Amino acid sequence: MESKNSFLPFSRRKWLKGSALIAGASVLHLKFSTAETVHAGKTPALTSAEIASIEAAMGKKGMYKESEATHTTPLPRNDLKITVKGEAVPIPFGFGGWVSIKRTVSGKTAVLMSDCVLLQEEVNPLITAALANGLEVSAIHNHFFYEEPRIFYMHIHGMGSPEELALKYSKAIAETKISPKNQPPAGPPPAKTGKDIFDIAQLNGIIKYEAAVNGPTIKYTVGRSDLKVLSMGAEMTIAIGLNTWASFTGSMEKAHIAGDVAMLEHEVNDVIKSLRAHDIEIVAVHNHMLGDDPHMIFLHYLGTGPAVKLAQGFRVAMDQLGKKRKMKMMH
Repeated sequence: MESKNSFLPFSRRKWLKGSALIAGASVLHLKFSTAETVHAGKTPALTSAEIASIEAAMGKKGMYKESEATHTTPLPRNDLKITVKGEAVPIPFGFGGWVSIKRTVSGKTAVLMSDCVLLQEEVNPLITAALANGLEVSAIHNHFFYEEPRIFYMHIHGMGSPEELALKYSKAIAETKISPKNQPPAGPPPAKTGKDIFDIAQLNGIIKYEAAVNGPTIKYTVGRSDLKVLSMGAEMTIAIGLNTWASFTGSMEKAHIAGDVAMLEHEVNDVIKSLRAHDIEIVAVHNHMLGDDPHMIFLHYLGTGPAVKLAQGFRVAMDQLGKKRKMKMMH
């Protein structure tokens, strides 16, 4: 039997450890309970007055996706002429920015998220302007290799009322080329669209999704319906940037593919292996959002070859998503 003096220190340590575990369990329970409560709700819709205020502030009509309660303003860089590996590529191939606004699940406020397409020298002036207008930067990165001029992508986010967010963002981009007022028109429609160029039915059959035609390109955009991801109290969905996509340009015989894969951390290297096995280059691996739960990683890729082969590679990469995490044995 332990003496009183030898027992007390151990007892105190055990008590402190036990108290910490109980407190930790309580915090975890609170965290998960809160998450479950938030996920159970449905994002309140933006009103017609709020949508009108966003479009007035932006100086451009956008798109409202009712199923996701999200308003998006496209911000393409029609002022740029871009080549990849010396070949001219159209702006819809992957040089169109956007800004989206939706309410939090609680409905108490709204969030803004944006992806800005920028030349190198435009990055830091926009950072300064965003911060000056009460917005924040969540990521800066490349999407391509071999492009001329070099292009960077900057993600901006913020919280507030829908009108307030649109006004802040409009002021932040006012002196930039991404502002709608500073953009030239897209120009005349192409002689051939993606519908004429690609065998869409064949590619749809491989990818198992429907392509959208955008000028001379076609694009597949796929959400993560298997996940509920929150950031700043809002549910992240396709229209506000949580998506996997593939854009095709060129021809069926010699196509270019570029895109993005939205992954959980344990999915990253399986996706990388799948793309490399199909000779598709990995361009970047990074975050887009801050404070997202679960945390999402985004992978950008680029490939050239027969459209069918590229589509097969993209499909195999998507097949890696949604799998359960593999448990590694500890030795």
